Amino acid sequence: MSVQAYDWYFDVNSPFAYLQWKTRHRLAGIATLRPIPVVLGALLTHWEQKGPAEIPPKRFHTYRACQWRAAKLGIQFRFPPAHPFNPIAALRLIVALDASEAAVDAVFSAAFGEGRDVSDPAVLDELGHALGLMDVATAISQPNVKLRLRENTDAAIARGVFGVPTTIVNEELFWGEDTTEMLAEYLATPALFDTPEMRRLRTLPEGVQRAPAKPPA
Repeated sequence: MSVQAYDWYFDVNSPFAYLQWKTRHRLAGIATLRPIPVVLGALLTHWEQKGPAEIPPKRFHTYRACQWRAAKLGIQFRFPPAHPFNPIAALRLIVALDASEAAVDAVFSAAFGEGRDVSDPAVLDELGHALGLMDVATAISQPNVKLRLRENTDAAIARGVFGVPTTIVNEELFWGEDTTEMLAEYLATPALFDTPEMRRLRTLPEGVQRAPAKPPA
């Protein structure tokens, strides 16, 4: 019986995406992840939310949690020189290489395994050359590569993706590295969300809405 592949949306800026990708063996025999690069910043803008790194106290908490989680998972982990960084060139490199597992592995390993700056053209040249792409600058500047990344991002938004990493199974969204266990259980038990309380959550009303922040005077 063949193992089905499911869409896995990610941005190379996300340390949690790195952790889930590097431990995808947890889904071995159950599912494989089909990597689809997207621009996290565009998702955040669309849904009008801030990323964890844009809230100063949350930024440090998130980074410490990532370092701790990596140690628990037994994954080599080191933050790059600065974070968040501009991921666009690295994402386009992955797109230019057809989002192959080798390409995703190489960029993620450089960014969060070795703590390198994957926004640096010299680092991208090195990664591209190792993957058989000799003229990285030309490849990532191609209109079709830029378009595909935008289309990936637009398609993710259309499917309700609000953050990364997100895996979609039967149009159910599993956001975050910490949903890997829930994803595996859902694949083994498709009726997991078909309980009265789970169904109730889909129509649970809001009791109050926070007023939007006032623009600075």
